[in-house]
Amino acid sequence: MARVVVATSGQPFGEGGHLVVVRSLVQALREAGHDAEAMVTPQNRFGRQAAAYLATWLTDVGQAQDGSRIDQVISFRFPSYALRHPAHVCWLNHRMREYYDLWEQFHAGLSPAQRVKEGIRRRLIHAADRWLLTRNVRRVFAQSRTIQKRLEQFGGVPSEVLYPPPPPRPYRCDGYGDHLFAVSRLTRLKRLDLLVRALARPEATNVRCVIAGDGEMRGELDGLVRSLGLEGRVRLIGSVDSAQLVEQLATCRAVCFPAYDEDFGFVTVEAFAAHKAVVTCTDSGGPAELVRDGVEGYVTAPTPDALAPALARLADDRQLAGEMGEAGYRAVSAMTWAGVVERLVIV
Repeated sequence: MARVVVATSGQPFGEGGHLVVVRSLVQALREAGHDAEAMVTPQNRFGRQAAAYLATWLTDVGQAQDGSRIDQVISFRFPSYALRHPAHVCWLNHRMREYYDLWEQFHAGLSPAQRVKEGIRRRLIHAADRWLLTRNVRRVFAQSRTIQKRLEQFGGVPSEVLYPPPPPRPYRCDGYGDHLFAVSRLTRLKRLDLLVRALARPEATNVRCVIAGDGEMRGELDGLVRSLGLEGRVRLIGSVDSAQLVEQLATCRAVCFPAYDEDFGFVTVEAFAAHKAVVTCTDSGGPAELVRDGVEGYVTAPTPDALAPALARLADDRQLAGEMGEAGYRAVSAMTWAGVVERLVIV
C-alpha cells in the first residue's frame, strides 16, 4: 500500500473537469488498497501566477500530518506540478492555455503595453513549466493526444497518453428519446452557439435539443435561441447535478459536444458509458480523438452547415443512434480506473 497525494490547482468557488478526475482517481486508488487524498494548490488570478508557482514549490508534501511518509505525488494542472517529491508523476490536463495554444487569441485583445508585459510573463512561464515537467517530475502522462501534441510543440516535453475513464457514476441507457443533449460550461470555447445555429438550418428542423450548463454565454444563448425562433425545440436547463446528468444521458437520443480544441472532454466518455453516440467537430481536440466518424458518432467540420446533417441523421434514425451508442460503449469499456492506477503508481 502506498500513501499518495493527488494534487491539482484551483481558485475559490471554482469547479471543473479536473476536479472530477481528481476525485475519481482518489476513489480508484483507495479501492486498489492505497491511502489517497486530494490536495488543491493555489492557482491565483491572472497575472499573479508567479506567487502560485512559488507557494506550490515551497509546500511540504514529504510528510502527512501524523509525521508518516507520503510515498508519491500525482499532479494535474498548472502549477500543481511544482510540488517537490522524489516520486512525482504528472497526469497533465493542461498548462496555462492563454500562454500556450490560446496565445494568439489572448494576445490579439491586449494593448501594446500589455503585450510587452504578457510576453515577458509568457516566456517565464514557458521556462518554468519546461523545467518542472522535465526535471521536477519523474514521468508525464497526457490526458489526450491533443495535450501530448501541445507538450511537444511548446517545450518538447515527452509524455505518454493516458485517457481518463468515465467518472464512477451509475450510468444507464433508458432508450433513445426524441431529443439530443449537450452539457458543458457555457463559454466561448465550448461553442454551444455553433450547435444552436446548426439547429436552425433547414436540415435540422425536426431536431430537438436540451442544453445543460451555466456560464458567461447563458444570456447570449438564450437570446440566440429566441432570435432564431427555436424556443419550441431548444431548452437551456442550467446546471445539473450528478443524478440529473445521468438521467439526461440515459434518456437522450445522442450527445453533441462541439467544443474548440478541448483538452479531453469528459462528456464524450460519459455519453459512451450511457450507450449514446457523440457528434463533435474536427477541431474539437480530445473528443475528436475518441469518436470515429460514422462509428461512435460523427466528426464534422465546425460549421452549422456541416453539423446540421449529422444531428439530423441521428434524430431521424433511432436504430442508427443505438448502433453508434453501442459502439461507443464497447470503446469506453476498455478504459478502466484500475488500469489508470496501475500506470500512475510508481512506488
